[in-house]
Amino acid sequence: MSFTLRDATLSDIPAITDIYRESVLNGVASYEMTPPAEAEMASRFSAITSNGYPYIAAVAPDGVLLGYAYASAFRTRPAYRFLVEDSIYLAPQARGQGVGKALLAELIRRCTELGFRQMVAVIGGAHPASVAVHRAAGFEHGGLMKATGFKHGRWLDTIIMQLPLGDGVTTDPQPGVYPDTLYRG
Repeated sequence: MSFTLRDATLSDIPAITDIYRESVLNGVASYEMTPPAEAEMASRFSAITSNGYPYIAAVAPDGVLLGYAYASAFRTRPAYRFLVEDSIYLAPQARGQGVGKALLAELIRRCTELGFRQMVAVIGGAHPASVAVHRAAGFEHGGLMKATGFKHGRWLDTIIMQLPLGDGVTTDPQPGVYPDTLYRG
């Protein structure tokens, strides 16, 4: 499958909303039960990008959005400011085509360049394809939380995976430089 990666923009929100709606209604990656409207997805997009986190789109040659990925705060407590959580959502026709792998690799690259030290994946439904794409990118198993969600008539487990970025824990972060400036109150 041919595609390019670029920064997502507000003009992508209708397609992002459609992809996420399908995932909420038919998948287990999101534990939301009701798909958010475009206005809510635009608000979420702005909250993520206004804090300097990357938000990436995968686009087919004909302009169709195939998927998107973003990094965001794992938690907003100040000590977590060097840790990001990744999220990846794909249109059904893009699954199993290398789009998720490419989005994740680019997200890792950008987060490393920004100075983040750890990335965590919180994999709803312990979905095997999500676990595989993260493992292939170097993530290690961090934990299993059993029966954390109930959706589509069944209990779902959540897998936590983690990847050190850049210097990881081998050096202290540089004070006063992004992401050190996040959530300092």
